[in-house]
Amino acid sequence: MNSDMHKDRPALIDEFLDTHGWGDAARATLAGDASFRHYDRLVRGDERAVLMDAPPPDEDVRPFVAIARYLSEQGFSAPDIIATDEDAGLLLLEDLGDDTYTRMLATDGDEAALYALAVDVLISLHKCSTRPEGLLPYGNGRLLDEAFLAPVWLFDDIPLSEPVRREYGDAWLELFPHVHATPKVLVLRDYHVDNLIWLAGRNETKACGLLDFQDAVLGSVAYDLMSLLQDARRDIDPDLKAAMIERYTAAFPDLDRDAFDLAFTVLAAQRHAKVIGIFTRLDKRDGKPDYLAHLPRVWRLLEAALEHPRLSRLKSWFDEHMPPRIRGEVRK
Repeated sequence: MNSDMHKDRPALIDEFLDTHGWGDAARATLAGDASFRHYDRLVRGDERAVLMDAPPPDEDVRPFVAIARYLSEQGFSAPDIIATDEDAGLLLLEDLGDDTYTRMLATDGDEAALYALAVDVLISLHKCSTRPEGLLPYGNGRLLDEAFLAPVWLFDDIPLSEPVRREYGDAWLELFPHVHATPKVLVLRDYHVDNLIWLAGRNETKACGLLDFQDAVLGSVAYDLMSLLQDARRDIDPDLKAAMIERYTAAFPDLDRDAFDLAFTVLAAQRHAKVIGIFTRLDKRDGKPDYLAHLPRVWRLLEAALEHPRLSRLKSWFDEHMPPRIRGEVRK
């Protein structure tokens, strides 16, 4: 489909759905997220599909398509791609249902079993002999830009001085070699309970549906496990966390456990700084204050990571420039 980008968005979507036989389907909002993407559920008789509306230039569906196809080829349950208009940022996707891990866990789902399945997916994924083509590395530049989201958005009204910014960046750059010392794998990057779906009719690792992987990169073997177990949206029992880390590392007996644990901690601190910035930005810039409810938990997770002796320089920076009295404060 060659899209006329001068058409308004609703007309473009209607044409896309008409072209692929879903124009007469009932449509209902399924979800929005922290990006500019929007999802609708389409119902046509007994058939269902999902419309992903990811308007360019802010969004690009091509990475999602590439990673989805790779994951499906490797035997994982990513949504099948039914139809695409990549220039317009429109996809028709298989509907994997409503049983997200978040919903299952809120309705007495078996927490240990669900997390074990998610860890087994990572084990299988990290044992794949091939990777998607064109993966960008999760290098220092990207890691540092994300870590800067916390000070940029918490101090957007009174920016930090250049020496203070440089001190913050240098503290991170001192830590990132520990991340790069671990094996490199496909990192899905937002691997947590909101993006995992229980598929009761499928077996083994196929029972875990995968969503929201368009930002995948080539990075540390520790990242997605950390993202799963250091969740910004829910508390996880420390014993369960420890058991899941043991489950993962036992599958890779040649893994340097000390190096893995340090990379896990550094990446936890980096991700929590990133998330603090993103959640603050969502409120200040985008008028989405709901995410602020998670900030106290994210600060606790960041503070726990900063207690590691190797992160002492970074902890000193936070203690001086983001002391406890301003942590979690929304400065409008």
